[in-house]
Amino acid sequence: MKSSSLLSLLDDRQVHSGESLAKALGVSRTAIWKQIKKAQADGAEIRTIKGRGYQLMSALDFLDADHILDGLPPSLRSEIELTVLPEVDSTNREVAKRLSTAIGNTPVVLAEAQTAGRGRRGRPWSSPKGENLYMSLGISLAGGFQALEGLSLVLGVAVARALEEVGANPIGLKWPNDLYAFGKKLGGILVEIQGELQEGRVQVIAGIGLNVHMTRAESVDQPWTSLALAWDREDWRRSQIAAAMLAEISSSIRKFEEEGFAPFREQWQARDVFQDKPLTARDGDLSGLGGGIDAAGNYLVIKGDEFIAVKAGDISLRVQS
Repeated sequence: MKSSSLLSLLDDRQVHSGESLAKALGVSRTAIWKQIKKAQADGAEIRTIKGRGYQLMSALDFLDADHILDGLPPSLRSEIELTVLPEVDSTNREVAKRLSTAIGNTPVVLAEAQTAGRGRRGRPWSSPKGENLYMSLGISLAGGFQALEGLSLVLGVAVARALEEVGANPIGLKWPNDLYAFGKKLGGILVEIQGELQEGRVQVIAGIGLNVHMTRAESVDQPWTSLALAWDREDWRRSQIAAAMLAEISSSIRKFEEEGFAPFREQWQARDVFQDKPLTARDGDLSGLGGGIDAAGNYLVIKGDEFIAVKAGDISLRVQS
């Protein structure tokens, strides 16, 4: 018996006796009790009512591959190789394993939980089970490594547009790869080059982490939020969000290949959380005002009459406190 089967029965938020649950699933009451304990350990809030049974108190939102595919344009469904896993060390690593065999298709991996999720510069990414969206996809671009200029910013615009379309508005973008809502971190994007240049094309893996239902994260050391906290009146569904993101990313990548970064620059600037803010580098050797991005996607810091371009791999910027 899978815990998801049990939770599906409890999803109506009514009180169910152990006996009725056992009968519905064809197992013993002891098996039900063990699965209840496992679900509670995984983060589901289930109340035990003496003499009556069990009642689910927290929201359930399982990822569903069919629902994701149904939410995509028909032309895109045949172009991707979609995998939804209950748990994985890292969705980026899982896509890396599949790139060599996904000939002609884009491998896309989502997981209910990550045990070794990573952010920029190898920082750990909080990945609790069933609460957030952890998605990675393989991208192949023509034009060599130079074609990657601005890619992470393009992905930021695409994800922001998708979220705004499903009701999360406004979304801010923090250079180079973070998603923000009302001054707090909502998610992040990690782009990794995969392998060597082959036949004029470069392969990259884009990993996206998005806080959806999360309301507690003691291990996170910066201001953060989730869709559920920032827009608490919305009924957020991770499969719907994933489909919207995949559709927007796909069309944005095609446009990026054909026209480069230029069409996305203004859209990124309009969401810039650094604009006109006093900034400093983490090592303190650069300070000034946020001046947006240049044509290559580098961030511009205004220092007096000078515009200093900061490259994503060089230094990290933060707002002065």
